[in-house]
Amino acid sequence: MTGTSTLHDWEEIAEQKSGLIALDNTAELPKITSLKFTVESESLKSGKGAMDKNTYKALETKDHKQIVFELKSVKSISPVTSASNKYKVVATGNLTIAGSTNTIDLPFNLTINEGKVLLEGKKGLKMTDYKIDPPKALLGTITTGDEIEVHYNTVWK
Repeated sequence: MTGTSTLHDWEEIAEQKSGLIALDNTAELPKITSLKFTVESESLKSGKGAMDKNTYKALETKDHKQIVFELKSVKSISPVTSASNKYKVVATGNLTIAGSTNTIDLPFNLTINEGKVLLEGKKGLKMTDYKIDPPKALLGTITTGDEIEVHYNTVWK
């Protein structure tokens, strides 16, 4: 996850995540029948302890331990012409952050290779869409921007 602040750009990495994908790859185009992934909220790490504490406070991690995406439907899937095992996908699902759930379109590249599935992409979000006040520091003299970008690159078996 990346974002901005009045002091510098920032990045946080999810150290604990899990998920499940089920797909049928017997037809010309694969069919994703289920997809769910979970990030442990307090596993988001920036390398700066004070920033992590502000993040956990903003995410209300005491009450909302996880960030969850769960597939509702696949909006589109199309092959990438340069590779026979790579597809562009737009999945519609529910994303829950800090106890607030929104239905979003999640774009990603799907690569199927030797029993493994790789999902990679990025999605822009606004913290306020999930009722999160962008974190502040030093009595409000440092503020983070509302817009963030979530980057995902996961391997599934």
